[in-house]
Amino acid sequence: MKKQTILITGCSYGGIGYAVAVYLRSIGHNVIASARKESDAQRLRDEGFETFQLDVLDYNQVKRVFKEINDKPLDVLFNNAGYAQPGALEDLPTEHLRSQFETNFFALHNITCIALKKMRKQGYGKIIQHGSVLGIISLRYRGAYNSTKYAVEGLADTMRQELKGSNIHMVTLNTGPVTSRIRENSLKYIKNINLDGSAHIEEYNRIKSADHKPVPFNEEAISVAKVVAKILVSPKPKPRYGITKFTYISYTIKRMFSTRFIDRILSKL
Repeated sequence: MKKQTILITGCSYGGIGYAVAVYLRSIGHNVIASARKESDAQRLRDEGFETFQLDVLDYNQVKRVFKEINDKPLDVLFNNAGYAQPGALEDLPTEHLRSQFETNFFALHNITCIALKKMRKQGYGKIIQHGSVLGIISLRYRGAYNSTKYAVEGLADTMRQELKGSNIHMVTLNTGPVTSRIRENSLKYIKNINLDGSAHIEEYNRIKSADHKPVPFNEEAISVAKVVAKILVSPKPKPRYGITKFTYISYTIKRMFSTRFIDRILSKL
């Protein structure tokens, strides 16, 4: 197996990025792990990773990181950084929806474009965009996250066509329910919801109390890591990879059933 160098964003401890970093290093790849908080970055350094503190919203910081690795080959960029916030879209002020897009979409676009300049110069590379099954189907009270992941689908599908003939491959991961801290971390954004006169108060009370149905078809983060490892060694990776049974079920119902039927099914989740 050829040893490859991969830069991963969003490698805070306990998350998917961290699990991917640990697994890829264990099978012999060179991992450049980055994290937004210095405490997370220091933990990665203590574990022996080549690490940068990298807040993807700090465009100057992104430039500095790529300047640091300028002389090194970069085989793969894994855009993993992102977050979710709960709430009905009618109760979420536009400023907070915009913030979600700044991290999950615009920052992803920025770092992708910078990486592409390096990859075009070296003549090869792969960019993995961490999408979601929620970029394929939508669930209630996750509208901000849904919207950003639908946007990532459009970005990746377009850029993949524009990269034709470049020897640079763009791949989207449609990850379904995977054990991570994203749900736990999302609870701190409840403060962004405009509760005044909301028609969804009962649902918000359930969200706050964590009184929700068990997530069906949940898998551990190693499922994502193994797919990323497969992409690294594939000379022609697929444009899109589904992770978890829920994702494959969603692909199927999206193709086969009417929107009304899908809405009826998803509203029960």
